[in-house]
Amino acid sequence: MKAVFLDASTLGHDVDLQPIHAAVDELVLHDRTNADQVQERIAGFDTVITNKVVLGKEHFEANPDIKCVVVTATGTNNIDLEAAKETGIRVVNAIRYGRASVSQHTMMLILALATRVIDYHQDVSAGCWEQSSQFCLMDHPIMELEGKTLGIVGYGDLGQGLAHLAKAFGMKILIAARPGQETGEVDGYPRIPLDDLLPQVDVLSLHCLLTPETRNLIDADALSKMQKHALLINTSRGGLVDEKALADALRKGRIGGAGFDVLTEEPPANGNVLLSSDIPNLIVTPHCAWASKEARQRMVQLTAHNLEGLKNGTLERWVV
Repeated sequence: MKAVFLDASTLGHDVDLQPIHAAVDELVLHDRTNADQVQERIAGFDTVITNKVVLGKEHFEANPDIKCVVVTATGTNNIDLEAAKETGIRVVNAIRYGRASVSQHTMMLILALATRVIDYHQDVSAGCWEQSSQFCLMDHPIMELEGKTLGIVGYGDLGQGLAHLAKAFGMKILIAARPGQETGEVDGYPRIPLDDLLPQVDVLSLHCLLTPETRNLIDADALSKMQKHALLINTSRGGLVDEKALADALRKGRIGGAGFDVLTEEPPANGNVLLSSDIPNLIVTPHCAWASKEARQRMVQLTAHNLEGLKNGTLERWVV
């Protein structure tokens, strides 16, 4: 097995890549790979490892030696899966590596917005507490999570991890049934149509993959159905939300706040509507929810496991 890792630096320089080295016969590492470097760097390899480098039909057709693509992430929207299928290339991703890290980050965003911790910190930094006529500041409304309703869109490993933490805070949990999904009950939680869920939740958290069906799943119409105090959290993929519609909703007070770890373009080299400084009660973090060292090392182990399964013909799960 002759493999090339196109963007190894996306896993960080503080993790041990030895398991990946041990899983293949030959491994070439590149920290980063630009779009115009892909063809040259994948030539002659039968296995391509990538996190976020885009691979499409032109790459597969020009490199018939490629037998498999190993994605060091759960999302595979950077791979042309149809083209891979047409050319007989196996695509495998990594799952269940970031539950603790992503769930923790998601809960942090919920707590930060609910307690308005950033607003109060800024007030203290600006001297407002020192100038206060009483012992405390109460200028920003604080939401208690106990008894509030959390809606989860995408009840896979990450959605389940968040439900576990939210339950400890005393939150009620509803699971969204997206178009085509069955309603009913899952793990004791009601699964109801998304349109019915939206008006009921105090917090809505997104944990589904980005597909043609889920792109702009939360648009202006969906936002209009949410309560004015509701919080929207997205630690999945930026394309799930119409970002302009969200910016408008926050500016006009149609929803209470939002916490995002993802944007439609990453890094946002061309700017993004959600990076404007005049949007109230919005927290944006730089796609780091998954990035605890523990989660990244688990990613290495899962990638090595996938490579070994491909090499030995024992792989039991794949995307294409």
